[in-house]
Amino acid sequence: MFAIGDIQGCDDELAMLLARLPMDAPIICLGDLVNRGPHSLNVLRRLRARANTSHVILGNHDLHLLACAYGIRPLHHSDTFTDILAAPDREILLTWLRHQPLAFAQAQFLCVHAGVLPQWSVAQTLQYAQEIEYHLQRNDFVDFLAHAFGNQPDQWDPNLQGTDRLRLNLNVLTRLRFCTPTGRIDFSAKDGKQPAPPGYLPWFDCPNRQTADTTVVFGHWSTLGLLQRPSLIGLDTGCVWGGQLSAMYLSNQIAQRQLIQVNQQTTP
Repeated sequence: MFAIGDIQGCDDELAMLLARLPMDAPIICLGDLVNRGPHSLNVLRRLRARANTSHVILGNHDLHLLACAYGIRPLHHSDTFTDILAAPDREILLTWLRHQPLAFAQAQFLCVHAGVLPQWSVAQTLQYAQEIEYHLQRNDFVDFLAHAFGNQPDQWDPNLQGTDRLRLNLNVLTRLRFCTPTGRIDFSAKDGKQPAPPGYLPWFDCPNRQTADTTVVFGHWSTLGLLQRPSLIGLDTGCVWGGQLSAMYLSNQIAQRQLIQVNQQTTP
């Protein structure tokens, strides 16, 4: 299986990248399929059309699209997915999108969009993701979306219940970059090249992380760029910002992992 970093509407680059993979190779897209780039509609249509060999994880931009589509959030001036909102097949695509998972595990790999808290095991990560997926896939999903956004609570507590639990877990899976070893999240810092805020660490550097023995594959953090460690793969290489769209062949044998990249072809 190949993992693919944040596409963000860069369909030309996605087509080029897929052409360089073995025919019908299974892929897992790490979220943020849409927005900022010029061809979000084409990306969704392409991935849905090859659903038999493609897995998709939801990212924060994908959730923002759903919220805008159903009147929960206003469009931002930098949003570039109005092609989806006006498309004749919008409901087919949006229904398909909200039925995608927020975490995916296969063999020794755990795939998420943003990250996991140090207290979470693989099993817990999948459980918390499934709790959110249940609400996204219900007929009353709009009611869930209406309460899904915000920065509070920002401290992990296993006793959290209801909307607070769902919102915090959704933020972890789709927005996490820096946190404390006790599971408090910082939502303001985004630059992976600068020191973390005082008392905070990149989530994957927190001590005693429960997923340390599993290879976590993630996107979301374009300023961090490509990150390769034996048990950590970061694949948001900022295609939409002039970087590359990256795919990594996932193998337990580190020497067999294969990185394939295409450069940005079009300007948003």
